[in-house]
Amino acid sequence: MTTWDSLYARRATRMRASEIRELLKLLDRPDVISFAGGIPDPALFPAHAFKEAYGEILGGPDAEKALQYGISEGSLRLRQWIVRHMQELGVSCGPENILITSGSQQGLDYIGKLFLSEGDTALVQWPTYLGAIQAFNAYELHFDRLDPGTNRPADDYSLRASQKGGAVKFAYLSPDFANPTGLSLGLDERRQILSLAEELACAVIEDAPYESLRYDGEPVPAVLALDCEKSGGIENSRTLYCGSFSKSLSPGLRLGWICAASEVISRLVLIKQASDLNTPVLNQEAMARVAERKFDSHTAHTNKIYRERRDAMLAALERHMPAGVHWSRPEGGMFIWVELPKGMDAAGLLERSVDTVKVAFVPGGAFHPDGSGANTLRLSFSCASPARIEEGISRLGAMIAETVTSGL
Repeated sequence: MTTWDSLYARRATRMRASEIRELLKLLDRPDVISFAGGIPDPALFPAHAFKEAYGEILGGPDAEKALQYGISEGSLRLRQWIVRHMQELGVSCGPENILITSGSQQGLDYIGKLFLSEGDTALVQWPTYLGAIQAFNAYELHFDRLDPGTNRPADDYSLRASQKGGAVKFAYLSPDFANPTGLSLGLDERRQILSLAEELACAVIEDAPYESLRYDGEPVPAVLALDCEKSGGIENSRTLYCGSFSKSLSPGLRLGWICAASEVISRLVLIKQASDLNTPVLNQEAMARVAERKFDSHTAHTNKIYRERRDAMLAALERHMPAGVHWSRPEGGMFIWVELPKGMDAAGLLERSVDTVKVAFVPGGAFHPDGSGANTLRLSFSCASPARIEEGISRLGAMIAETVTSGL
């Protein structure tokens, strides 16, 4: 037999299965109330609008073009819509500053490939998005904690990176309703990160898939917008903005984008040409039409529903969680972050929860690059009705209270 382990590249040993993707299998069990998958409610997808768009394309003169290979940068019509969207976020740019990707997850992989050499360091929030950890991990890097609330000097980041055999290449952050915490960075925190990146001469990766899912509060300028204002325009900026249609219109079409200085985009295009040549043209053309016609009205509609579900979960947590349990209060997005009393193990709790009370969540350790955060967990409210949220949190709270009391 072939001994495959001896043939794999060294980086393959750093690849791990996503706990979240495995937990999504629980969604197929009707007896389990799942707060695990951070996915949009499929009942809210604008299916009729996509049906019309695909019919229009395939039944019209552009059918052959839409079924052909496309340019690696992406459909011009879709990039032009994104340019207008970015301008609404305070970023003045052109189509040359946009690369269409097969979901923002592909964009993170490309960014890791472009910037990271073996031994380099990426600064990340703690906890951070599991998909980013997976995307970057294969490039044999080190993670360091990005915390704009501290006074840690840039020299300390640089020293630790050099001691590990590389340099700080970028700071990765999700400033709006982050996965997994649901929390957002304030204006001062965003500016602090930009100043730190300037001192370190590194890039900033702004991952913003939940930007349009705001339910309360006032929008805070995108990091890229602040960077452009500070540096004199996108061509002088150090920030790469990663956007996505997955949480707003459809995850199944796998469409995202990177917005950055054209020099960086041109490098990323080379990576895409070697990877998948181009994102499917048909999907891009359909998304462009739906975004042009439905983006604002559709997100307004879905945000009203998600707001109701978030409020239902926050209220249920207040009613059913025992003393010593704390949670975030997000202004948008899909997640609430829960901190259990010290010493509790959320991973062990999950197994008991699914078996006994039929409630699923994501243990928080998966979102910590160092494996810490054992007493934390992530809840998603996006796919459950208020009644199901009430029932699920009631069951979960009772089990946690019993665990606290018994000391299990």
